[in-house]
Amino acid sequence: MSREFIPAAKPIIGDEERAAVDAVMASGMVVQGPQVAAFEEEFSAQVVAGAHAVAVNSGTSAQHLATLACDLKAGGAVPEVIVPSFTFAATGNSVAITGAKPVFADIDPVTFTLDPASVEAAITDNTVAIEVVHLYGLPASMDAILEIAARHHLAVFEDCAQAHGAAINGKPVGTFGAWGSFSFYPTKNMTTLEGGMVTTGDAELARRVRLLRNQGMEKQYANELVGLNNRMTDVAAAVGRVQLKKLDGWTETRRANAAALDAGLAAVPGVLTPAVPEATGTSTTSTRFAWRGPPPPSATPPRVCCVRSGRSAPASTTRSPTTAWSPWPPTPQASSCRTPSWWRASACPCQCTPPCRRRTWTGLSRP
Repeated sequence: MSREFIPAAKPIIGDEERAAVDAVMASGMVVQGPQVAAFEEEFSAQVVAGAHAVAVNSGTSAQHLATLACDLKAGGAVPEVIVPSFTFAATGNSVAITGAKPVFADIDPVTFTLDPASVEAAITDNTVAIEVVHLYGLPASMDAILEIAARHHLAVFEDCAQAHGAAINGKPVGTFGAWGSFSFYPTKNMTTLEGGMVTTGDAELARRVRLLRNQGMEKQYANELVGLNNRMTDVAAAVGRVQLKKLDGWTETRRANAAALDAGLAAVPGVLTPAVPEATGTSTTSTRFAWRGPPPPSATPPRVCCVRSGRSAPASTTRSPTTAWSPWPPTPQASSCRTPSWWRASACPCQCTPPCRRRTWTGLSRP
C-alpha cells in the first residue's frame, strides 16, 4: 500500500511571490540591485530593530563572511571559536573555512542551546569567540553567555538561522553579539528560495561584509580587498520582501500550533515538549517542535557517551539527550585523547564513572 509523503517543512509560495519575481524578470535587473537594498532596509526595521543588514546568497555565506570580516587572531596560534555540539554543520564549517578552529561545547538538555558551564570549561588561551545557536527559534542563554564573554574578553556571534523574530525582553536575536546570521532556506521561518542576512550594530563590520560579498568592491572595479561572490539576487530579494510581510503572522501561527501540541502531549507519559524559559522574558518563534519520548522497550543499543567518549555509557547516566547516541564526530578521524587539566569530573555532562575522556575531531577540535 502506497503512502503519501508528508514533508517536514514546505515553503509557502503564492501569487504575490510569483508576481514579484515576474516584475524583476521584466525589469532586466535580476542580480544584486534595488530589490536587495530594499529588502535589507525592511529586514533591518522589522526583525533587528534597525541594525545594519547585509543580504547574501545563503545562511552559510552569512556566517562565513561575518566571521571573515572579524579577522580573528590568537597571537600567532590558531584562533578557536566555541560552538554547540548540537547544530547544523554550517555552524562549525563557517568557522573552519576561515582558518579558525571550532571547539564543541555541550548543550543544555532542556533548551538544546549552549550550556554556559560547558562553554566556560572549553575556553583556552586561544579562544577568541563564542558562537551561539538560537536553535529551533529559542534564544540561547544570552545573559550568561555575554557575562562569560565579557569576563574572558571574547566576541559573541549569533546563528539565528531559525529565529527570525525571537527576542529576550524585547531585544531581538541578531543584536546581542558582534553579528547575527539569518537563513532564508526554504525550510526556515521565511524564504528567498535561497539566501541569508548578516546583521550587526557595527557600521565598519557591515561595510566589510558588503565588500567581501562582492569581490571586495563597493564601487564597480574599485577592489579594496580580496573578496568572494556571495551576492543575493534581486529575484531572491523580491521573494523575501513579500515573505517578510507575512513573517509575523506565520510566527504567531507557529506559536499557536506549538501551544496546541504542548497541551495535547501534556498527559502523555514520558513525553517532554520544548521548554521556553518565560521567566527570562524569552520569546521563541517555534520554528521546530522538538519533543522527546521515552526510550523504546527493546534492548538497549550501544551508547556513545555524548561527544566526549568513545566508550559505552551506563544506561542510568543523565546527559544531553540530543548528543547522546549520535555518531559524533561524523568522521573516522575521531579519536580519544588524554583528559586535559581543565576537564573536571564534575563537568562531565553524562556523569560517567570514571569521568569521560575528551573526544576530539582531528584537525578541528582540541589536539
